[in-house]
Amino acid sequence: MSPKKNTGKSAKKVSVFTAEERAAMREHVQAMKAGKVDGEAAVLAKLAAMPEPDRALGKRLHALVKASAPELAPKLWYGMPAYAKDGAVVCFFQSAGKFKTRYATFAFSDKARLDAGTMWPTGFALTELTAADEAKIGALVKKAVSS
Repeated sequence: MSPKKNTGKSAKKVSVFTAEERAAMREHVQAMKAGKVDGEAAVLAKLAAMPEPDRALGKRLHALVKASAPELAPKLWYGMPAYAKDGAVVCFFQSAGKFKTRYATFAFSDKARLDAGTMWPTGFALTELTAADEAKIGALVKKAVSS
């Protein structure tokens, strides 16, 4: 077998992940390497760094999650504010700016106890929060951590 001929052209690197997804993975690795950090402080810092209206949505959701399920521990998860029970993420907030989408998302992981038959929603698009939205999210967060 003969060695490959060097044509002087470098191979173009193709990635299946967007730049934003790769950045989120790097944030997750850095957080893992850092070990135990103050999750509350990290989440508040992340929220403060978000552009509006994501910042306002995130802060309201943070307060809502803490009031609805005080047993959930705030932490960063792939660079997103998240809330965990016994170390496992139950719910999280993804700002619209994170992946350059047109709306923010509040979603639940498979650890959330939201099962309802054979199909149920696990994520919600958010453009603003009304009192009715807050009541619904609060109830879902409570249900998600119920035994």
